[in-house]
Amino acid sequence: MARDHELEQRVLDDLGPLPGLSEKAMFGGLVWLLDGHMLCAATGEGLMVRLGRGNDAWALQEPDIAVVVMSGKPMPGWVRAGIGACADEQLWRRLLDAAVTFVGALPPKN
Repeated sequence: MARDHELEQRVLDDLGPLPGLSEKAMFGGLVWLLDGHMLCAATGEGLMVRLGRGNDAWALQEPDIAVVVMSGKPMPGWVRAGIGACADEQLWRRLLDAAVTFVGALPPKN
């Protein structure tokens, strides 16, 4: 799967100097962690976003957003925003804000 460098740069630009933010190469792209917890990932298929179990219903009602499936298993609380969904600036911002809110409330990993 090809990386989407423009999508990766967009995540970096929008998350800015968020305290506790780090990045790691995974899933054929880049993953961002907040205080050691996975926050989101940019891949050639779009953006994976961690909204938290039970916090994803609103996002799943949007076009081009689906539950993340890994090794044939759905990952509750994680959604994949396809390229079309990523093009919607308001939806993009809402997804990132919701992820930062959820993951930012988790206790930091050591």
